[in-house]
Amino acid sequence: METPPVLWIVIPCYNEEAVLPVTAPMFLNKLRSLIGGGSVSPLSRVLFVNDGSRDGTWELISSLSREDEHFLGISQSRNRGHQSAVLAGLMEARDRCDITISIDCDGQDDLDAMDRMVAEYLDGAEVVYGVRAARDTDTWFKRSTAQGFYRLLNAMGAEVVYNHADYRLISARVLRHLAEYREVNLFLRGLVPLVGFKSACVYYDRHERLAGESHYPLKKMLGLAFDGITSLSVRPIRLIAGFGALVSLLGFAGIVWAIVSALLGKTVDGWASTVCIVCFLGGVQLLSLGVIGEYVGKTYLETKQRPRYIISERTWECDET
Repeated sequence: METPPVLWIVIPCYNEEAVLPVTAPMFLNKLRSLIGGGSVSPLSRVLFVNDGSRDGTWELISSLSREDEHFLGISQSRNRGHQSAVLAGLMEARDRCDITISIDCDGQDDLDAMDRMVAEYLDGAEVVYGVRAARDTDTWFKRSTAQGFYRLLNAMGAEVVYNHADYRLISARVLRHLAEYREVNLFLRGLVPLVGFKSACVYYDRHERLAGESHYPLKKMLGLAFDGITSLSVRPIRLIAGFGALVSLLGFAGIVWAIVSALLGKTVDGWASTVCIVCFLGGVQLLSLGVIGEYVGKTYLETKQRPRYIISERTWECDET
């Protein structure tokens, strides 16, 4: 009989003082259930990643690690964003386990889906995506914007799994290859599919947040969408080039029309039409420059090769001291 895999559950935390006492026991119970069923090794752990929280999140994580050996924690030197926190946890775990499951701290994702994720891994899948079966609990606005988010990403050439966030199982083998992707502008939902390997999907129903407030409002969702598009696709620049060519053709046709009209003596002063054309072209140019500038800025940041995360503390190092 094969030895069951070592699982590390990676959980990013940012100002989760209110929800962590509620969800931490749930994660521990699920891990114990998987260990008791023989699906994963007793050496499996729950790893909390503190993303520079300003409340008592790190103190809670440290306390949990002292109370139970299954709890571990690392803390980033400052807040660097959800994607960097997830990556930090995955890279910390990759040499210490066989598989990881990343999940948010708020308790919205169905923990029972982990059983099916591990089963898919044991059946040969190296990556297992947790996919929402429906969005019945969302408001109409949230549901519409989220679905538009995924459609826009796919339309712009970013390969993502529809209705999948960051609830996924990844094998250590895939993580080692993921580490070779050195982007500073992180969008893991698009990077993981690029690595390849056999994958599967597990569908589940998402619940309401158990406590605290969401840290992903519309502004952050839009920022994440734009990061995903500009990090994984150059299609916006190609669209600008195509649109520029079309406007140029129309402009050339307008020049021909203006010359012919002048030769025929049918020209009429057109202040309104001139202003409209100038405003339209000025807006298009500024928008185009903004998109191109975003790509230039990201290229500038990538060339600096700054660290994507910095671990300032680990609970096991605190225990040793």
